[in-house]
Amino acid sequence: MRVFLLQVFYLFFSLQVGIIGGSGLNNPDILTDGSERVVETPYGPPSDVLIEGKISGVDCVILARHGRKHTINPSNVNYRANIWALKNVGCTHIIVSSATGSLQEDIKPGDFVVLDQFIDRTKTRVTTFFDGSDNAPEGVCHIPMDPVFCDKTRMILLNCAKQMGLGVHPSGTAVCIEGPRFSTKAESNLYRSWGAHVVNMTLVPEVVLAKEAGMCYAAVAMATDYDCWHNTIVCVDEVMATFKANAEKITKLFIMAIGKIGEENWDDELDKLKVYSLL
Repeated sequence: MRVFLLQVFYLFFSLQVGIIGGSGLNNPDILTDGSERVVETPYGPPSDVLIEGKISGVDCVILARHGRKHTINPSNVNYRANIWALKNVGCTHIIVSSATGSLQEDIKPGDFVVLDQFIDRTKTRVTTFFDGSDNAPEGVCHIPMDPVFCDKTRMILLNCAKQMGLGVHPSGTAVCIEGPRFSTKAESNLYRSWGAHVVNMTLVPEVVLAKEAGMCYAAVAMATDYDCWHNTIVCVDEVMATFKANAEKITKLFIMAIGKIGEENWDDELDKLKVYSLL
């Protein structure tokens, strides 16, 4: 199994963009020639079927992080299976959306943040493919996490968001908490004291695994609410309502960005990522 996994990761892939997100982004209507594929992985099943097709002429694969019915909580997402599945079908890039709570007054509900840093506060998740298990590649991978995200992909997302006139912040640090509970006020104020901008539950280990797999990864966070430091009660129904209200904007942003990604040459970026990882 280890040999098979390494052989899969060493294959050369042409440009293909994986999209991980929630409401709106799992709509197959945004793809042309869309079809579903069930993928098995050495780490178990991914969150849902892969939906394959084209966007702006670029090969794309959509995966609903929490399942299409949103039934998987953040701690139970099979992150390794998700990233392995996208890599296995040929994805070179991953762009993701994430609902977040704002930790700063100027990041208003409905605003977008093109993330550039994270602080990991998760507790129970396996954050590497190289964990010594029977299905794992051999060795230990001390992956560099600076830069965290693919800067070139980030800039494409940022420039597209500006062209669309979205309320977008060009950088931001996300605190990734274990969930599924929200933060206490003491925790929320602690994260603010660290200079963090938003809090979410899904960025880690997703971004780390994508880098181990040698993939260009970038994330757009949408502030669905002010976290509880703001003396407001965080209500999951309101969070989801704000996210769904902005799903069309995120979808249009990703469609525009994918077209731009398809116009670029990515040899240098992918070569650098191949050097970083052991895969």
